[in-house]
Amino acid sequence: MRKIGLLIAITFLTTTFCFSQDVITLKTGEDINAKIIEVGIKDIKYKKFDNIDGPSFTILKSEVLMTRYKNGTKDVYNVEKQENSNDEEMALQGTKDAGTYYKGRNSGKIWTGVTSVITSPVLGLIPALACSSSEPQQENLNVENEELMKNSSYKAAYHKKAYKIKKNKIWASYGIGSGAWLLLILLL
Repeated sequence: MRKIGLLIAITFLTTTFCFSQDVITLKTGEDINAKIIEVGIKDIKYKKFDNIDGPSFTILKSEVLMTRYKNGTKDVYNVEKQENSNDEEMALQGTKDAGTYYKGRNSGKIWTGVTSVITSPVLGLIPALACSSSEPQQENLNVENEELMKNSSYKAAYHKKAYKIKKNKIWASYGIGSGAWLLLILLL
């Protein structure tokens, strides 16, 4: 009788021990047996269950499908929300990169300024309107990382910012050319 009681106690403790862990399920389908320390805004900090006294690890929530806690509760992470935040981050990166790398070369700003000075501001409007109505050509974008251009949010933001930079350069050139033309007329 004593052996049966001992066997039941060992079985109970083993079963409790096996289920007294947190499980992090990744989007790849892999399960990580862990002790979750902290769930942050963008990441989860945990210790591996087989080495609780060991180092802490951090994993991005964007890589996690769900977490199951030892008390039976679980958190399922919203994939759509994470994709949207990733799209927003990529769009911000695209805007920033366009501001850094796009220089507005071959945008038509020189011809607009020259036409405004040589002919008149009225005739200078023709190249200004024509050039500012077209988006920058792909070969003039000066993209630093072509891999990022495969992301639609990054690409759209990069194009939008580059187009804005191009228009600003053209209209600034038109303004300078028109001002120079007026100055020449007043001097003559």
